[in-house]
Amino acid sequence: MLLHIHPKDPQPRNIKTVVDCLKNGGVIIYPTDTIYGLGCDIYNVDAIERICRIKNIDPKKAQFSFVCNDLSHISDYAKSIDTPIFRMLKKALPGPYTFIFEASKMVPKMLKTKKDTVGIRVPDHNISQELVRQLGNPIMSVSLPMDEEVEYYTDPLVMHEIFEDKVDIVIDSGIGSIVPSTVIDCSSGTPELIREGAGEWEKIFG
Repeated sequence: MLLHIHPKDPQPRNIKTVVDCLKNGGVIIYPTDTIYGLGCDIYNVDAIERICRIKNIDPKKAQFSFVCNDLSHISDYAKSIDTPIFRMLKKALPGPYTFIFEASKMVPKMLKTKKDTVGIRVPDHNISQELVRQLGNPIMSVSLPMDEEVEYYTDPLVMHEIFEDKVDIVIDSGIGSIVPSTVIDCSSGTPELIREGAGEWEKIFG
């Protein structure tokens, strides 16, 4: 299903359609403040395995992110966030950053890496925030399988043509970005830039 949702003022009826889909084990393609992503409920093993098949990856080796809707949500899934890092999060989020933390006990075992870490995002995007708020827990998120053809992962109409038999809903909220989030590893207690993307490193450390 291709479902149009307004990026600034999401229609409640359409948001409910997507949330009901996620609660029933559905897989969606949805917008963030960077690139479109594949998403599902973090607690639905079957949906996670479906995404792994779409991406052709081993769940044990995959690097998934959790999409949360605010800072308090993050503390449920990340262990021991100290004051300097919390200040950095307040400055950066919501925004185009992924932060890696030690995973708390609330993170499903299937989604922990070998290092027992988890990547967490709070996108500055009304649709993703509203989906998480109404779902009641984070969305497990991973990028679409990348291709040299830009329209393949920026244009929802093209995504629908390619993935309509693999996912349940493709949300159309307009053309997406081609630049992924900036990834910062905080698992050691000292922030380390892993990948520079849409988020400016200087903005939170300058």
